[in-house]
Amino acid sequence: MEKNSGMFNFLHVSKWDLNPYQVLTLGFTVLIILGSVLLMLPIASTADTSMPFIDALFTATSAVCVTGLVVVDVGNYFTLFGQFVILLLIQAGGLGVMTLTTLMAVVLGRRIQLRDRMLIQESLNCLDMKGVVRLVIYITKVTFLIEFLGGTVLALRFAADYGWTGIYYGYWHAVSAFCNAGFDVFGGTTLCGYVDDPVVTFTLAGLIVFGGIGFAVMEDIWRNRSWRKIAVQTKVVLVTTIFLLALGTVGVFLLEYKNTTTIGNLSIAGKLLASFFQSVTARTAGFSMFDTGGLGDSALVFMLILMFIGASPGSTGGGIKTSTLAVIAAAIWSFIRGKDEVTLFNRAVASETILKALAIFFLSATLVFFVTMYLCVAENIPALKIVFEVVSAFATVGLSTGITPDLSSDGKFVLIIMMLIGRVGVFTFAMSIALKKEKNKYHHPMGKFTIG
Repeated sequence: MEKNSGMFNFLHVSKWDLNPYQVLTLGFTVLIILGSVLLMLPIASTADTSMPFIDALFTATSAVCVTGLVVVDVGNYFTLFGQFVILLLIQAGGLGVMTLTTLMAVVLGRRIQLRDRMLIQESLNCLDMKGVVRLVIYITKVTFLIEFLGGTVLALRFAADYGWTGIYYGYWHAVSAFCNAGFDVFGGTTLCGYVDDPVVTFTLAGLIVFGGIGFAVMEDIWRNRSWRKIAVQTKVVLVTTIFLLALGTVGVFLLEYKNTTTIGNLSIAGKLLASFFQSVTARTAGFSMFDTGGLGDSALVFMLILMFIGASPGSTGGGIKTSTLAVIAAAIWSFIRGKDEVTLFNRAVASETILKALAIFFLSATLVFFVTMYLCVAENIPALKIVFEVVSAFATVGLSTGITPDLSSDGKFVLIIMMLIGRVGVFTFAMSIALKKEKNKYHHPMGKFTIG
């Protein structure tokens, strides 16, 4: 038998015959299990005993899925070894399993076959397979460069307050921010002390935004450097992102202006800075410059909307994605105006794309609804806090009102599943458990239905 040189062909020729969606989901699952085992080692924690399995599994899932929800204080509970394991899981989860595997194959001189390229395309959410290997190499270079530059700025700033430890804090949080993970290792002090510090705020926000707009978008901007030349996908992502950042900043500023537990005691400039950062972090990262549990109910609901939308396709963030929102909004606008064609930036949107966007929105909302209902029954916690935690897990945001450590083992496991689904994508997860797709052999007669 001829030897196959593909990276993943052992999955193809085996009796399992896994499809690309199953390979992606399995890859993240294996990484999570490996991380859980490492975090359970006595050397990983400062406690006298090993970390309980459910807590190790939750932390590893949160790191690999770049979420940031925690059941323990990362800075105080984990040793330097444990924190390093979490950092590696964040980096691996942020880059993606397929990116790392492809990079290893390139380094080893392995041939990247068609099936491999299909897997890379699916993992990076690319429109086609052309140039996916080149994109992987670009992603790796850009990731380390941006993390190094952002980490250097943060290291210099934190070193002024923490000495040599500040350098470690700077680079650690740069990786966490760019990967949109939201983990911090300050050990209880968190980032609240830097709520009105423009250096820390803008550096972290910049890292989060770059990680959240998607690697393909960054490459397109760098390659073309002209609004007329960049792809329509890039234009949609940029315009939607800017709109959501502005909307989020204004929303938080107005809703929390007088709330003394969040931004009420800050100056006008401090309020705007904190509101801007919260707008950035709410959609992807999970860092917080103030106690999220102190937000008013109206602000929590507003945060829910931003978290549910999330980042952009092919990025390190979760949610239904900015492009999904843009396509649905364009379809609704076209329907209201009585137009048969849905367009974005003078380009028609395919009906298949519209149906996929609606399916993602419906599946995501349905999943959040049923998980919230279950936890409301299983946990003795206010409903608003539960739905906030569920959306935060699903959108891999990591903002929390502080109820995560109080959840039962069943509640934690449910959020673990939500984080995994949010990282691989609800559509990818659904396709990984769906039956094989079959083409229709015949078409049914058209029916008439009343809507609305």
